[in-house]
Amino acid sequence: MTTSRSPLLLHEDVFYDFFRPYRHPEASENCWGGLGLETFGADFRLVRSLDINCVWTVVDGDTGRDQWITPGIRYVNRVCYLVAERSNEGADVDFRCPWNSASLTPLGLKRQLSRLRSLLAAVR
Repeated sequence: MTTSRSPLLLHEDVFYDFFRPYRHPEASENCWGGLGLETFGADFRLVRSLDINCVWTVVDGDTGRDQWITPGIRYVNRVCYLVAERSNEGADVDFRCPWNSASLTPLGLKRQLSRLRSLLAAVR
């Protein structure tokens, strides 16, 4: 019998703080605040050439206006791709980007970073 686990769900502030996404020097488009790579053309070819553990896909949620940052290269509901300085090490984690741009408190960020570090330590 196989059991499936849901990914660890965290706030986008944790993604930016821990994984440190950056604008790739070869990016040809300017999306997602200048950090995103497009889902077509030269940007998409670049995405496919990068380390999969440093690539993230921004996707539209199934319901509501929130978006999500999820590891790897996704095709369904994709908005753009992000490249991060740090590897996700194959961890099953998603980051919610609330449509209302609400940020975590410093304590909330610290707690969620702790949960992420625990997950990454478990997959190593």
